[in-house]
Amino acid sequence: MKIIWLGHASFRIEIADQVLLIDPWLTGNPMLDEAHHDAATKGATHILLTHAHFDHAADLPDLAKQLSVPVVGQFDLMGWWEESAGLDVVGFNKGGTVHLGDVAVTMVHATHSSSFGGENGPHVPGTECGFMIEGEGHVIYVSGDTDVMADMGVFNDLHHPDIGILCAGGHFTMDMKRAAYAAKTFFDFKTVIPCHYKTFPLLEQSAESLKDGLPGVDVIEPEVMTAIEI
Repeated sequence: MKIIWLGHASFRIEIADQVLLIDPWLTGNPMLDEAHHDAATKGATHILLTHAHFDHAADLPDLAKQLSVPVVGQFDLMGWWEESAGLDVVGFNKGGTVHLGDVAVTMVHATHSSSFGGENGPHVPGTECGFMIEGEGHVIYVSGDTDVMADMGVFNDLHHPDIGILCAGGHFTMDMKRAAYAAKTFFDFKTVIPCHYKTFPLLEQSAESLKDGLPGVDVIEPEVMTAIEI
């Protein structure tokens, strides 16, 4: 398995027979040089979307058409893009599981917001979410943008994720200390990978407090376009 950070909250996950793009923000992403865009998306089988904010979804319609791959996400949001942009979508909802080849993806709750701009004001189709991605004997919890939730204890009881990809930049989501609290209180991760940080000055720039709060857990500060192999 390879987990490759594309900057901010965007990832490429090569798992089993799938290449999953998670919230692929390319255009305007200050952490991902344009020269890397093709390598970041090459061979993708699906795009998974946690919510509609620009720093997660701005490239979605054009990228999905360019790659000719389905977009997987919350039912209402997928319905919007299917109708308005003609995208191939897999719409489901929280608690549901879809099978993408040899990989199972379960949608779980997140607490944040989800909207995008339009000519007549913001659109708010659907709600924010996270994912449990199961394959190759591992379960990856992709938190999406969220704060700490007691629901996380239920997620762990049901899915037993060993890898956590956690938003941790603060301001818009939980920060490093809150992410550490969530991880040690509700989960039994072997590996934690922070995201949604460093991108802008108002976000946290270091994961040291996350590392300090999780002794015994392998906290990996990802490098853009560098594979974490598990």
